[in-house]
Amino acid sequence: MAWFILFLAGLSEIAWAVGLKYTQGFTKPFLSFLTVFFLFLSIGLLGLSMKSLPMSLAYSVWVVIGMLGTVFSGVLLFGDALSVTKLVSILLIVCGVIGLKISS
Repeated sequence: MAWFILFLAGLSEIAWAVGLKYTQGFTKPFLSFLTVFFLFLSIGLLGLSMKSLPMSLAYSVWVVIGMLGTVFSGVLLFGDALSVTKLVSILLIVCGVIGLKISS
């Protein structure tokens, strides 16, 4: 169950990170409210998952889910560039988290 909660925390992180872009500097009240809601939800779920999972692993997985989601959301929604260097860098980060999981 902790892994599922952590996954939801990561999805919530993606939601608030993407939401930041849509708030246009917090000038859109409803979108700003949703962004802050998902920010608190993400951190709350991360904390809940840490009751059962090691802190270093839970935080790292949370960051990777958020990073992957925001990078690909940026590409799909906002036309952000995705270069080979960015892809290799993402892969290295993911490999690092896999290494943490293996060593736990």
